[in-house]
Amino acid sequence: MKPVDSSCGALSGVRILDMATVLAAPFGATLCADHGAEVIKLELPDGSDPLRALQPVKDGNALWWKVANRGKRGISLDVRKAKGRNMLLAILPTFDVLIENFRTGTMKRWGLDTDTLFAANPRLIILRLTGFGQTGPARARPGFARIFEAMSGFTNLTGEAGGTPLHTNFPVGDAIAGLFSAFSIAAEVARLRGDPQACGVEIDLSATEALFRLLDPLPVEHEQLGLVRMPAGNCASYTAPSNMYHSSDGVYFSLVASSDVIFGRLCKAIGHSEWATDSRFRTNPDRVVNMHVLDSGLSVWFAKHNYPHIAQVLEAAETPFSKIYTIEDIEKDPHFIARQSIIRLPDPDYGSLPAPCVVPRIVGRQMPTPRTGPAVGEHNAEIYAELGLGAVDLAQLRNEKVI
Repeated sequence: MKPVDSSCGALSGVRILDMATVLAAPFGATLCADHGAEVIKLELPDGSDPLRALQPVKDGNALWWKVANRGKRGISLDVRKAKGRNMLLAILPTFDVLIENFRTGTMKRWGLDTDTLFAANPRLIILRLTGFGQTGPARARPGFARIFEAMSGFTNLTGEAGGTPLHTNFPVGDAIAGLFSAFSIAAEVARLRGDPQACGVEIDLSATEALFRLLDPLPVEHEQLGLVRMPAGNCASYTAPSNMYHSSDGVYFSLVASSDVIFGRLCKAIGHSEWATDSRFRTNPDRVVNMHVLDSGLSVWFAKHNYPHIAQVLEAAETPFSKIYTIEDIEKDPHFIARQSIIRLPDPDYGSLPAPCVVPRIVGRQMPTPRTGPAVGEHNAEIYAELGLGAVDLAQLRNEKVI
């Protein structure tokens, strides 16, 4: 078996032009960069990408931008102008992938329809990420992560039973759509690498569908059982015990003991072996029916003990659990430290900035340490040199606000 290349990522040699804004599609490009792709970030010359204005911002520097667009080089180009459009088409043959996330039809209005892009590069992978896809009645609607989350059915699963559905304090919808973006690109790259004669493809990725794709059981349980899954607080409606509990010293932690074997170990560890043979709790379906009675008993026991003691008991019983971590907990946890789960990205303004590590790890390969995201047009000179443009040309284009 051929050994793993210790220096190159699986997407090494793939060149991606990321002209998307904010978070979802750019995150997909960043994941590709983490695994070896060369990603060029294209922005408008005025640097108006909304991600540059989202918190956290320090000293006028957009910190989220820096870490979200790590590993990329940056150019500026106004493709809405004739010169900018022509420059894009001229450089497109050097790229394998084009990523955009404008509202459906926007690129066509700019003279950059699919046929025009394929004429410039027949093997181009065009990833179009929108809220609702390129077809259907909602295709032209604007959308952000919370809208995708709401429409997909995802948000309806959060919150307390009978209460208000809840959004998380992070755009999960964008992150999930970004994951599907990277997966889609990798899949099409594999196809093209396997067939030198294959043509490019247009990927129609709906962020709403990406979230809905995660929710496998919802349609089938509705059709076959007439169920509409609703918020259940921190309980899981499909397994028990699975809840968030509270220790005597004020620590919240999650515990899951779904299997009968693990549940038996948990019962023995907390001095209630009889629960494992109780007809109400013998199997997972039994426990789900009687979850509130079970959770009440568990909560009483946990409320009598401090978290260090609870952790010791649960670890000895090999029961899955975790304290609800903040970023401070992550930073000092021995496991995260041992795996170097937080890496330092070289940065021109702060020396370096912390960020999550490259995921997944490839055994035998040195995972990269990318630099932070580029300044607006930071690499114009070196990228546009590929078109034969020199300093005088670039100065003229800047005066015309093309770059």
